[in-house]
Amino acid sequence: MHPIVQRVIQGDKRAIARALTLIENDDESKRELLQGFYPYAGRAHIVGFTGSPGAGKSTLVDQVIAYLRASGKKVGVLAVDPSSPFSGGALLGDRVRMIRHSSDPGVYIRSMGSRGSLGGLGRSTREMLYALEAYGCDVILLETVGVGQSELDVMTVADTVALVLTPGSGDHVQTAKAGIMEIADVFVVNKQELPGADALVRELQLMLHDKRQYREDWKNPIVRTSATAGEGIEQLWAEMTRHYEHIRTHGYLAQRRKQRHMEETMKLVETAFAKYLRARAASDESWRSVLMDDLQADPYIASEKILRDLPWIRL
Repeated sequence: MHPIVQRVIQGDKRAIARALTLIENDDESKRELLQGFYPYAGRAHIVGFTGSPGAGKSTLVDQVIAYLRASGKKVGVLAVDPSSPFSGGALLGDRVRMIRHSSDPGVYIRSMGSRGSLGGLGRSTREMLYALEAYGCDVILLETVGVGQSELDVMTVADTVALVLTPGSGDHVQTAKAGIMEIADVFVVNKQELPGADALVRELQLMLHDKRQYREDWKNPIVRTSATAGEGIEQLWAEMTRHYEHIRTHGYLAQRRKQRHMEETMKLVETAFAKYLRARAASDESWRSVLMDDLQADPYIASEKILRDLPWIRL
């Protein structure tokens, strides 16, 4: 077992920080680390917070951390910020909003850049969750970038997804759309003190009433909160816990984790295959000719020529 793995399991805060850095940077020790962490997968309740920028996700997560710590829970947080398309750097401002918990030994907060990932999460988010579970977190809060309608990756890693909406910011339009509205397990109307909160709740209620089929037999609750005032947090966590117990006792949680295992395995296979193809394209003159020189052939014809050169693939 890698020495860092042992220290993480023992609750060493410096070790978990080092492990997450190695994972995020694709260090050569990453595979050994993940093999050590994987047996601890599935021990934490992973909660995703998604929604448009400015909805108050970071402040809400900050309040949930405080509530969970008062209940004696060990909490991990992964906050994903958008990365620069040029430098790859990120502002990592979410962590600043949660600074009051930085000295709490029962809380570990990690900000990370999306690094070009378009689904609201970072490229290594799932792998970093394994490390936090091995670290002993009872609950892991996952805050997405905040890109809006396309933020669907959170559904593939979180057990419970909270969609944070605010009145007066155009969110009511989203209630008529599929996509991100379909992945929410709990709807959160934050900034409930603002005008339009009642109207937004009614629109959500109407949308849920018209819904013909509920995912995993779960009727989505609507929780009103005011994150800055700390209002509605207890009810919010009660609904999240109720959802987690629902999917666990009805077998949906086990189904989700089987699906995640398959998808993660296939993603690794696809990544390795893509790496092989690019390496061969750089060294094989016949492939380079097809890819770059024969511009008369459309990409479909060019791809078929490449695939015919791979004996284990049948078109």
